[in-house]
Amino acid sequence: MTATAHPTPASRRQPLQQRWPDELVSRYRAAGHWRGETFPAFLRERAARFADDVAVVAGDTRYTYAELGREAQRIGAGLLARGLVPGDRVIVQLGNEAAFIPVVCGLFYAGLIPVYALPAHRLTEIRHFALKAEASAYITADRRGGFDYRTLARALVEEVPAVEHVVIAGESSATEAEEFTALDALDGDPAALPADPDPQSVAFLQISGGSTGLSKLIPRTHDDYIYSFRASNEICGITRQSVYMTVLPAAHNFPMSSPGWLGALYAGARVVLCPAAEPATAFALIERESVTCLGLVPPLALLWVEAARNTPHDLSSLEVMQVGGAKLVPEAAKRLMHGFPGKLQQVFGMAEGLVNYTRLDDPDEMVINTQGRPISPNDDVRVVDDDGRQVPDGTAGHLQVSSPYTIRQYHNDAAANAKNFSADGYYTTGDIVVRTPEGNLIVQGRANDHINRAGEKISAEEIEDHLLSHPAVFDAAVVSIPDDYLGERSCAFILVQQGGGEGKKPRAMALKKWVREQGLADFKVPDQIVFAESFETTAVGKVSRRELRARLRQRLLDDMQQKADEENA
Repeated sequence: MTATAHPTPASRRQPLQQRWPDELVSRYRAAGHWRGETFPAFLRERAARFADDVAVVAGDTRYTYAELGREAQRIGAGLLARGLVPGDRVIVQLGNEAAFIPVVCGLFYAGLIPVYALPAHRLTEIRHFALKAEASAYITADRRGGFDYRTLARALVEEVPAVEHVVIAGESSATEAEEFTALDALDGDPAALPADPDPQSVAFLQISGGSTGLSKLIPRTHDDYIYSFRASNEICGITRQSVYMTVLPAAHNFPMSSPGWLGALYAGARVVLCPAAEPATAFALIERESVTCLGLVPPLALLWVEAARNTPHDLSSLEVMQVGGAKLVPEAAKRLMHGFPGKLQQVFGMAEGLVNYTRLDDPDEMVINTQGRPISPNDDVRVVDDDGRQVPDGTAGHLQVSSPYTIRQYHNDAAANAKNFSADGYYTTGDIVVRTPEGNLIVQGRANDHINRAGEKISAEEIEDHLLSHPAVFDAAVVSIPDDYLGERSCAFILVQQGGGEGKKPRAMALKKWVREQGLADFKVPDQIVFAESFETTAVGKVSRRELRARLRQRLLDDMQQKADEENA
């Protein structure tokens, strides 16, 4: 796929918008939720107040708050000296490594707009972000985990020439130095950094799971996002004495702001970036840095609790284990509560805004059986039926919300805005929930065709489209299947083309390889392939994709149950 239109420099610098109605702005300010704070202002203040305290630990690199401030300002000023201007969008694709936080903070200082990508993303996703965000720069690693990001960068600038600047974190040869800019080579005058932005301006763009394809972009403002992690700090007990470890990819909303590494920096705490989620690596860091709080997705938490039984490492410093990103079932919650040091805290939220926590002083039954309640007294939560009518507590329905930290629209996506936001500005999350009389939410599942695989949202339709591009595939339907480890895994039902050489039934591994070769993240490759003889249709010869997926999913679940019954007979 080749880009057909490219933004002009002037269009890139148009300010991004994310506006609440004046009445809500006044209400949120009066309540003290929005205080006019900005990212560069709070970072500058913390660099001065906590100058000699350790801010970030990543491998052998340790930044004090003062050193983090200087490094971030060097990067920000260096990017401006290279020709970027405040308001330009910059894709950041870095893992949990020493460069990540200074790069993001440097963009804030320079008035540039980070567009967060995950290390697992490949050309298809990065190209989409570049076009959708009208990005003019891309910051990435050289080579990580066996993947060469420089090759991706070359393909990106060829297909999207508007991405005029590529910055590489890592070693660069002389040839590459001419082709790309090395992060270490950035240099500029900190005095050239701009004045602090409007607190209601967009600070960055996050990614959302795409319901019918690639991710939507979520514009978050200084006022709304700072409020979300400032309030999260109070709920989660983050103080200057805390040590927060980022285990999940640092560009995800959960480890960024719930309370995340940004909440930790706001509190003057220490952030530890864990380079790998495997227990051996993480447990060693918990012991070495006396980690007090961290966040995991359910399958990873269950893996950890098993490994903790025989670990030689001292994990006693851990005060809070947060689990979110996917539904934590009660039996799993009990295992975590009794098998790991510290308090278990359930977290349910989304990059679009709303975040729910069980509180640290909640009774065990509430922590085990619910996904918590919202951060803010001004989180206006509705649970509605299919016709938009509110349902009573205890009744399942669609979750809608309007709040001081929930967006009012996606970036550059009119179709998604029409689908996901009500006429009065409430965001429809796509979740089916039950609200308890205490205001806690119990998540029942998704209302659309997302697959929540270990916290990563996958669009069934996107994967079907790629499978259908295979010459031997006549039709494909991708469904979610419950999985004890991943939460959900993906299964692709395949109808093979009939007749001719193309009709030869492909091997399952060949189809997985085909999807991977489309330039998609590995987590989108189907976990299972099932070849079907036919797809059921109605009497008039058609059936909705959603209904088809539901039928196929139930058929597979029934087969799985039958096999289990036969084995236990």
